[in-house]
Amino acid sequence: MALFLRRGAALAARSIRTASASASTSVHRLPTVGSLAGAGELAPTKLFLVEARRGFAKGKKSKDDGRRNTVQDAPDIGPTVKLAASSQMEAAVVALARELSKLRTGRASPGMLDHIMVETADVKVPLNRIAVVSVLDAHTLSVMPYDPSSMKPIEHAIISSPLGINPTPDGNRILAAIPPLTKENMLALCKVVTKSAEDFKQGIRRARQKALDTIKKSASGMSKDDVKRLDKEVEELTKKFIKSADDMCKAKEKEISGN
Repeated sequence: MALFLRRGAALAARSIRTASASASTSVHRLPTVGSLAGAGELAPTKLFLVEARRGFAKGKKSKDDGRRNTVQDAPDIGPTVKLAASSQMEAAVVALARELSKLRTGRASPGMLDHIMVETADVKVPLNRIAVVSVLDAHTLSVMPYDPSSMKPIEHAIISSPLGINPTPDGNRILAAIPPLTKENMLALCKVVTKSAEDFKQGIRRARQKALDTIKKSASGMSKDDVKRLDKEVEELTKKFIKSADDMCKAKEKEISGN
């Protein structure tokens, strides 16, 4: 009986020790102050890195969008460039027409007298500002002064011009007969036409170069296709006005030769 009691007590004590050991192993270790501080700093650091990455990506996207918008929102210089070039080229063609009209041909033309300067009251003025010039027939011009007192100065100016015209008074007007051209005169005048054409075509080419330079300076804000298209349009514009000048000179040469 005593032996049985001792064994029961020993078994009970062993059970108590096992339960204590199990309890001690199941209890979680409390975090230290250092570990808590470390955990408190880690989360904000990770959050900062994530936010920084997001900000960088967003900034890069905004920069790219800004670049795209810069290209898309660049002003279209095409109409301005073409208008400026066209105006300058047209001015050169008009000036050429004015110059060719001064050349004497076998036919009467009102513009033949435009370049003649008349001296009145110690002032030189173009003839077409103080008189009306009209065509009576293929070989005769009529000059009607606004002021009859200026007839003598006008007559003197016409005689002094290199046109070889001998005007005659006819009441309140002056008649200017256009003499026929000699073969030598025709050849000389055709050379003058050719030189005048080349001079004024240089003005057209300068307008072309100016337009191309403007396009080149603005190319950074334009697509390559737009630059090529605009260059091509300027070239076509140049060819158009060069052809106009050539056609005008051919017509003048034909008029001079009488064909």
